[in-house]
Amino acid sequence: MTQYISENGIHIRDKVYTGSMYAYMIHEDGRPYHTFRTPTVIIDGSNVTCTGCTFENTAGSGKEKGQAIALTVDGDETVLDHCILRAHQDTLFLAPLPEKEVEKDGFLGPQQNKPRTRRTVYVRNCLIEGDVDFVFGGATAYFDNCEFRSVGSGYVFAPCTPQDVEEGFIVRNCRFTCSDDVEDRSCYIARPWRDHAMVRLENCELGRHIHPSGWHDWNKKDAHACIRFSEYGSYGPGAEGTRPDYVTVG
Repeated sequence: MTQYISENGIHIRDKVYTGSMYAYMIHEDGRPYHTFRTPTVIIDGSNVTCTGCTFENTAGSGKEKGQAIALTVDGDETVLDHCILRAHQDTLFLAPLPEKEVEKDGFLGPQQNKPRTRRTVYVRNCLIEGDVDFVFGGATAYFDNCEFRSVGSGYVFAPCTPQDVEEGFIVRNCRFTCSDDVEDRSCYIARPWRDHAMVRLENCELGRHIHPSGWHDWNKKDAHACIRFSEYGSYGPGAEGTRPDYVTVG
């Protein structure tokens, strides 16, 4: 069962939250859980700070279980500091959702009918593990000195930044690493969940698992003009290569 952190202005330290719900499970209503009924924890209070906490979803591989969220953040001015987040597909969801779902029941869950309220999140000195789209959503989120560890081939970020929001995911002085069994060049930095997706990397170390093109368009050729991907000061094996023309590199 999902645990909620709904109180405003609280500081939580050194707690461990573990769950194992996944998208292919059948809910008591007879439908699959889908993505947004799987979180181990939902933070929907504002001005919540978590220090030294662990959030994990142990369901396992997305190929077998589907999406399985460790943490959903749907409160404003949330801070995650020195935390560990572990799952496979869709580890960390940062609300809001896009305005409309593409497939029936795609947004089924607690956020489905909530207003698409703008959120700002600060993630510092954290370890985030996953494989496919393991940091996703429409928030403005600042990641500083974090490690993004890929545990399988896939994509780190899948933002759905609203068109009228200037900043999406800003990633500064972070490391992109992988487990030993992940193949070289098998992972991408980001792909756009929605057309105006925004990710900016600044001075990040990119490991051997990052594909030479770095970024993926999710086969959305028509979105090239509005995708907002940029990369500045990258270094490491994954920084070598030629980026797509829709990515700004400096």
